[in-house]
Order: sequence, then structure tokens, then C-alpha cells
Amino acid sequence: MLLYKPDRDLKMAYLLMFVTLLHLITLAMLFVATMEKSWWVWDGMENSDLWYNCRFDNSTETWLCSSTKETDWLQAVQVLMVLSVVFSSVSFLVFLGQLFTMSKGGLFYFTGLCQVFAGLTAFSAALIYTLHITEILPDSKQLSSGRFGYCFILAWLCVPLLLCSGIIYIHLRKKE
Repeated sequence: MLLYKPDRDLKMAYLLMFVTLLHLITLAMLFVATMEKSWWVWDGMENSDLWYNCRFDNSTETWLCSSTKETDWLQAVQVLMVLSVVFSSVSFLVFLGQLFTMSKGGLFYFTGLCQVFAGLTAFSAALIYTLHITEILPDSKQLSSGRFGYCFILAWLCVPLLLCSGIIYIHLRKKE
């Protein structure tokens, strides 16, 4: 019986495909978490995100949205989430550039550090939102009748994925 053993080049190709796919998935998740309207949800008919408070109007069957009241904590979360998207985007572009221009044996340090910074900024944003929800949504309905929405959960899911991909990039060596 013959066992198939992939050679080093094939392993490296799989690793590059995996880390690229992981990066694109986390970048998409970050973008959705930053832009979509579901960080805090009340009974499915009203929600709040980083930019708007929205409620569903049954008579017109549309969402009616108004800008959120800008608090210092909310602005911090907004800035940190946008920075996270920017760091991850820059990281991906630098990775592509390094992939085609870096010499053999080079490490993807800058790419990895940008990705780690993206993870740390997303962590900070989600932590601030978690700890200061009462200050972020002071004029909203009673918070006890609401819950965290899927965008908030996506932001938390991005944190370990971004940190792991950053660590993978830091240890990844370019092979010919």
C-alpha cells in the first residue's frame, strides 16, 4: 500500500491558500460587522448599530433610521472598527505585494503585524461596546429587553481569527 506524501511546495501552496482565504473571510466579517445594522437588537423590530438607530415600520414595511447620538464611547468604537478594517485591508495588499516581490526566505512581518493590529483594534472596539453599552445607548429603550446582535458577535469572532492569521503571517516564510 502506497501512502501519498505531498511535497513541501504543495504544502506551502495549501498554506498560502488557507491564509489568503482566512484573511479574506475575516476582512469580509469585519466589513459586515462595521457597516451592518445589528449591534444591539430589541424584539426584531428595532435595532442599533455603530451609525444608526432603526425601527421597522409595519405600515410601510420599511426600516426607518436616524443617526445615533454621538457619545465618546460610540465614537471610540466607530474609529476602532474602521481602523481594524483599514489595518486588515492594508495587510492584505501588503501580503499580495510581498508575495510577488519579496526574495526567497523572507518573512511576512509587516503583513502579520498589520493583521495583529487589526485584531487588537477589533478587540478594543468590541470590549468598549460590551462594557459601555449603557453610555453608548443612553436614550434607547430599556436595555434589559434587548440583546447583542449578530454584528457584535461577528466583531468578537474576528478577534481570534485576525490574531491567528497575524501569527501565521509572522511565521510564514516565502519559498520559491
